[in-house]
Amino acid sequence: MISVAKYESKIDVSAISAVDVHVHIEMDDEGHKPMPEVFYEASAKYFKSEDRTPSIDKIAETYRELGMAAVVFTLDARTQFDGHLPNSIDDLVAGALRNNDVLLPFGSVDPRNGDAAIEEAKRQADELGVRGFKFHPSVQGFDPSDRQFYPLWEALEDIGLPILSHTGQNGMGAGLPGGAGIKLGYSNPLLLDEVAADFPHLPIIMAHPSVPWQDEANSIATHKANVYIDLSGWSPKYFPESLVRQSNNVLKHKVLFGTDYPLIPPTKWMAAFEDLPIKDEVRPLILKDNAVKLLGLDQEAAA
Repeated sequence: MISVAKYESKIDVSAISAVDVHVHIEMDDEGHKPMPEVFYEASAKYFKSEDRTPSIDKIAETYRELGMAAVVFTLDARTQFDGHLPNSIDDLVAGALRNNDVLLPFGSVDPRNGDAAIEEAKRQADELGVRGFKFHPSVQGFDPSDRQFYPLWEALEDIGLPILSHTGQNGMGAGLPGGAGIKLGYSNPLLLDEVAADFPHLPIIMAHPSVPWQDEANSIATHKANVYIDLSGWSPKYFPESLVRQSNNVLKHKVLFGTDYPLIPPTKWMAAFEDLPIKDEVRPLILKDNAVKLLGLDQEAAA
């Protein structure tokens, strides 16, 4: 394992126009990917994406040129994938540190790894300086409301960093027989509602418009002060009408800009977002201000 200096953010909040809270790093410095190749082939076809594995430095330059910042992460699903390890979290943090004017690293652990997952989460937070944790219940093969995972949520609540958890439809395994074993039900946002209720000081970002459970997601984000929605994984032109309507009103402080890059390029997402009937005073909240507050970037700027 390489020696990595602890991440510190140098993001100048006043110099950026947006914070993309959902960007994948799909390959480390050794060329290792976090999932078997079949998932890349299926997801590239599903999203019609061209480059599925840009380097972290290329990603940083993309956002630097756009005047944006981005949250970057990988996914640890080693149990579900029969021991296939994620790409290196340490490499990811080192890359984010090289580009800490635009990148903010999240960590990831496999909840099915028991006590080892808790210890690794603590290491990533304390030694590497990750700023949150990424989960994908369907790909990792776990029910987030299952009590066996509560020690992990308790530890993450104590650490004090947000989690970003996939909800809704899934491009991973799409079109493959049996969806390659990926079970959509684990990504029902109502499972995260139980976690949010039992760990009220754990900030939870529900990733993506939660089709086919959008009304459930809207209700949870409205009801739970610690729950947010990111808008990644879908072109804004396909957003459910209820999500657009409530983003303009009761959810205007709970919705976050996200793309799912490299699956959806930020320029493509932004062009479609321009056509949504979002109020002028709400757009900057969604694109930047809500994420700046949730991620503590405003506190760092003040310091």
